Amino acid sequence: MRSGRTALAVALLGVALGGCGGTTIGPGGADEPGPAQILEAWTSCAETAPQAGAIMHVPNTGAPTPAGVDPRVGRVDPAFTPVAAVLCGRELRPGRGGGQDQVATERRATQIAQLLTALRLPAQDSDRDTNCTLEMIVPPWLALLDDRGRWLRPYLPTDTCGKPRAEVRTALAELSTTIVDSRVVERVEDPAAETAGCAQRWTDLVWVETSNGRPGPPAPGTSPAAGPLRLCVYQVPPAERGGGKPAGDFVYGGPLPAERQAGVLRALGNRRAVVDCAAPASRFAVLRPLDGTAGPDRYVELDGCRRFLVAGSTGGGQLGQGDEALAALLRPV
Repeated sequence: MRSGRTALAVALLGVALGGCGGTTIGPGGADEPGPAQILEAWTSCAETAPQAGAIMHVPNTGAPTPAGVDPRVGRVDPAFTPVAAVLCGRELRPGRGGGQDQVATERRATQIAQLLTALRLPAQDSDRDTNCTLEMIVPPWLALLDDRGRWLRPYLPTDTCGKPRAEVRTALAELSTTIVDSRVVERVEDPAAETAGCAQRWTDLVWVETSNGRPGPPAPGTSPAAGPLRLCVYQVPPAERGGGKPAGDFVYGGPLPAERQAGVLRALGNRRAVVDCAAPASRFAVLRPLDGTAGPDRYVELDGCRRFLVAGSTGGGQLGQGDEALAALLRPV
């Protein structure tokens, strides 16, 4: 087990995190809540809040999503004496052998006097003359436990902008916690993707652009010159093919050999008419500047309709028709 200051700089203030610890409301205020619902026998974050703090897409395995427990959030009843706080969340950690894992954690704190003082503060009335910032503050999933093992979800008092009061945010950030449980939820980035310099998942933009009802972009005349390119190839799970925004999982990639790049750029400059086709690709390739600079991204369907899209860095794009020869240049050597 590890102890120390909580890693809530990510969990408390991260825009992308889910599983709020309390009500977060914009200017306009909210009614003061009643007492929180008290439940018997705390079990674990894995059972009670399995989705708390989810930070990345979790592949659809076909299994139902655990519902967890969602008690009424409210004020701490004076008859309820908290002795510990539990925070359920997720973190990104280096995976075994490289890459990154998304890890669900259960943290516990017993020195909670400062937190309890902050939770007992009143909510501040909204003030329309206050200049409120636009960032979204999403607190961690928080529960309080008493010495009998009972627990509740406390309300987080808000400030004039409808965000958790500064005292609450400070108390949460300064909690000293111990990790009592952790489990790997998914591999976010495997070592092969990390070595190739590719993201673990990517959206098939060719399918998105051609299936959203907008007219297809014109076919390109000549493909613009390009510096060295990085190739990343993705496999779309069967359940996502043909969907509104299908995403693929990394299969292989790395720097595109210069001799292959020349052939690829020539193929992307053809004037062949785009075929009338609605077969979703099971694999697609993404070509981006090797040095990470802004530049057009090039998407190629490796099967299905075999179309390609040259997407400009400032929006817009050009749709074209590829073929087996182009797909062959993007397969492993």
